[in-house]
Amino acid sequence: MLKKTTCVFAGLLAGVIFVTAAFAQNKPIGIFDGNGDIGAVKNKGSVIYNAAAQQYTVAGSGTNIWFNKDEFHFVWKRMKGDFILRTNAAFIGKGTEAHRKFGLMVRKSLAGNSAHVNAVVHGDGLTSLQYRAADGDSTKEQKSAITAAGVIQLERKGKTYTMSAARKGDVFGPEERVDIDLGDEVYVGIFVCSHNPNVVEKTVFNNVRIVVPAPASLVAYKQYLGSNIEVLDMQTQNSRIIYQSPKSLQAPNWMVDGKSLIYNSEGLLYKYNLATNAPAVLNTGSAKGNNNDHVLSFDGKWLTISNNDNGAPSVGYVVPVTGGEPRRVTETGKGASYMHGWSPDGKYLVFCGERNKEYDVYRVPVAGGHEERLTNTPGLDDGPEYTPDGQYIYFNSVRTGLMQVWRMKADGTEQTQITNDDYNNWFPHVSPDGKWIVYITFLKNEVAPGDHPFYKHVYIRVMPVGGGPSKVVAYLYGGQGTINTPSWSPDSKHIAFVSNTNLLFPAFPISKH
Repeated sequence: MLKKTTCVFAGLLAGVIFVTAAFAQNKPIGIFDGNGDIGAVKNKGSVIYNAAAQQYTVAGSGTNIWFNKDEFHFVWKRMKGDFILRTNAAFIGKGTEAHRKFGLMVRKSLAGNSAHVNAVVHGDGLTSLQYRAADGDSTKEQKSAITAAGVIQLERKGKTYTMSAARKGDVFGPEERVDIDLGDEVYVGIFVCSHNPNVVEKTVFNNVRIVVPAPASLVAYKQYLGSNIEVLDMQTQNSRIIYQSPKSLQAPNWMVDGKSLIYNSEGLLYKYNLATNAPAVLNTGSAKGNNNDHVLSFDGKWLTISNNDNGAPSVGYVVPVTGGEPRRVTETGKGASYMHGWSPDGKYLVFCGERNKEYDVYRVPVAGGHEERLTNTPGLDDGPEYTPDGQYIYFNSVRTGLMQVWRMKADGTEQTQITNDDYNNWFPHVSPDGKWIVYITFLKNEVAPGDHPFYKHVYIRVMPVGGGPSKVVAYLYGGQGTINTPSWSPDSKHIAFVSNTNLLFPAFPISKH
């Protein structure tokens, strides 16, 4: 049925392109407060914002960003405190100068000789962290081991600025870091410089994000950041923020008609209409403590949910996708159960169960009955999910040290490790066409192998279903609740996920609830 279903999401935007051009310093555009030329630029720069694609095309001239003064075009927002800037970007055309440049910048002022820090990519591929420690000083540089970066990130924490860079599809390479005091309130944004006063160069910026991360004082699982629901085009790796909320939204599932998502927030489930950008509560009866482990059946008629009202251990239920009173499917007198997958024939559910302080993968009949343990190794086994043909179950396991993706036959035999790298890989989700797996990756220096917390630097990666090289399709700030459960569109062309920030933008739909 999934193969016969057409995803309507892409069609929602067909023929609808909203483009805004801005030249004035103080005219808001997209997520930014203004834009303009910095320094004595001979040829005027500009920015065009495509709202449908959430894409910025920046044209910039200028002699250079070097020595004691700068000339370039800057698209900026005023910010205070800690933040993370990130973008995918690429020049348009071959260009004139080897040192034409684009990047991310944090600037003390809009004066041409202002102190600043920037993460910059040059026309010849040189990628570096450049900075001017004080107004009028000479610019200094720390060269990255990565060249020709297509993804750059610049993070401020206190007075420390950290640049991360990657070629599109790769994980970030070694960081470059510098300590500079630019003051609390700064100008942050994207820029282009042609390195030739007589030339205007253009760069396209996608996936432009300004993230306000969790403060050090945040109490995990008691306090939460705001949320973005994003939809990622798997071919271009360009993502759109379709909805924002100051609350914690988690684990979007894509309904089989392609028209809506289901996510959880504050114990309730919501059905989000992709055409109207409007969520509505999905009735789950007496289950008012729904967590982020909820999954649609392959035929789209049922949901399995995981409910832990009043802090009690999570219990598995099923409920019609139209809503109603849920029916319990996991056995009483057991530990917590976190539901993760349906068999394609609708007869079985697989879940992560805590039994005697061990977390393993279990299977239980949808009609009710005794559970069957499918894994029995020490340590956490989690995130089980059937392939569309019902032959295999993918899951993640910490049994070899780091968290990795594994696969077994539907009866639990032939358990085989699929990923084997230096990261912690969670929650493999098989595309409806059975060809691909997406999963979320945590950094081992940030997260213990058996943990998947909120508010971390993470990757969403994709790999062939039978194993093979993985590539990054999304670089984000998220973690718990990002893609805990299946989030592929029915046509296997998009995924939905949640990223997190304490900063919301009027440019995107914002929750009114």
